[in-house]
Amino acid sequence: MILEGLMQVLQPMTIVLVAIGVAVGIIFGSIPGLTATMAIVMFLPVTYSMSASEGISMLMALYIGGISGGLISAILLNIPGTPSSVATCFDGKPLADKGEAGKALGTGVVFSFVGTIIGIALLVILAPVLCDFALKFQAYEYCALALFSLSMVIALTGHDMPKGLISAVLGALLATVGLAPIDSRPRFTFGMYQLNNGFALVVLLIGLFAISEVMAYAESVRQKQDFTIRSNVKIKGVGFTFKEFVGQLRNAVVSALIGVGIGILPGIGGGVSCMISYTVSKNTSKHRELYGTGIMDGVVASETANNGTIGGAMIPLLSLGIPGDAATAMLLGGLQVHNVAPGPLIYEKNGVVVYAIFFAMVLSAIFMMLFMLLGMRFFISVLKVPKNYLLPVVVVLCGIGAIGNANALFDTYCMVGFGLMSYLMIKSKIPTVPMILGFILGPTFEQNLRRVSQLASSDSFIGHPIFCVLIVATVFVVIFSVRANLKDAKRAQELEAAELHREAAGGDE
Repeated sequence: MILEGLMQVLQPMTIVLVAIGVAVGIIFGSIPGLTATMAIVMFLPVTYSMSASEGISMLMALYIGGISGGLISAILLNIPGTPSSVATCFDGKPLADKGEAGKALGTGVVFSFVGTIIGIALLVILAPVLCDFALKFQAYEYCALALFSLSMVIALTGHDMPKGLISAVLGALLATVGLAPIDSRPRFTFGMYQLNNGFALVVLLIGLFAISEVMAYAESVRQKQDFTIRSNVKIKGVGFTFKEFVGQLRNAVVSALIGVGIGILPGIGGGVSCMISYTVSKNTSKHRELYGTGIMDGVVASETANNGTIGGAMIPLLSLGIPGDAATAMLLGGLQVHNVAPGPLIYEKNGVVVYAIFFAMVLSAIFMMLFMLLGMRFFISVLKVPKNYLLPVVVVLCGIGAIGNANALFDTYCMVGFGLMSYLMIKSKIPTVPMILGFILGPTFEQNLRRVSQLASSDSFIGHPIFCVLIVATVFVVIFSVRANLKDAKRAQELEAAELHREAAGGDE
């Protein structure tokens, strides 16, 4: 079956379809608002007349290309093309601002490939074991996992923890808009039916990053500030040295494992995995104060994790028939269209197609790396376009992406509103990153907390060891993060005092 699966993927037509799927996926991923899910939805009908191996291989190529393409706009424009690339903005854009866009892009592309390969390897080897583990997650475990992930907010708040926590709470409150998760009562809709489904994550991200970026540029033009990006970018090879690559392997492996672990849990997704891996990388680094200033480690952690999530999300999809997010739900539809029934018996009934999927994923990862490395010089040319020409085009594309999310013009109004809110938060020095994590994890925590409260009378938490372990881990993360933040704040105050003393001494002279 392994050889048959390999031969089906190596057919000339399948290779061409995979290449087309990767290229289209990269384009969809790089345009803010046009996600990998949209690419799969648009091309799913195209695969109806294809064989199972051809159609599913193309859908997998769209998935991998779409997730990977988000790093392009995240690094060059500070606008994540997909929710999975949010954390890439933290260090990718500062690297580009320093004239090292080539290094940032090369790092993102190569380690996206590494994360994808590690995820596929774990998918092939550990699928049955990891699926048994994932089945043990119920309301108690999901509640503790959401709480553990929310504790990462403290590490992302920076020196001013109160403002960071305000941002996280605001994100969680925004997530409560719409119908309640259990009793379906409308909350904060103000009689507007458009708000029954709540705010979309894509719309929130576009507003927080894209619209606020345009407002900041408009302010800089009005104040005649220098808001240009260095465009004299030189690329040598893939943008970084082999020594730097070896030095990042430990960071990459840990981040990929985090991505796979988060990927196998339905409803969490790459947006959370990239944030958690970035936080873990920052907290365990010897130079954590450099994160957010343009450091290779941050890009590695984010991109390796979100691509590792691909392999993790495929584990419950193939072995249990449980999609983890919207993209894998569309892939489930593609499998069913081609008469492939996911579940424990998939290896017996459709073994050849399963191995064809594995090889198609590897081939897609190779094409993704080749296309993006070859296109780096073209991508960097975006930096040479004057912002007064570039940003209006970006706004139009963002508006199209917002409308395309649910085919509703109302989402564009929400996009502009979130952009204005983000701009005001930036002016108030309130970080927007904790808001994203609060928005993503808030519904998961609320839904499972309400379930736990209903189960508590008949089912004690003592019978849930995973829950207990996660709660203990949460306590340790909170203590460690608070101590680390206090040390960073103290160090920053000492540096500021030293700088003021130096300026005063210079003035006396």
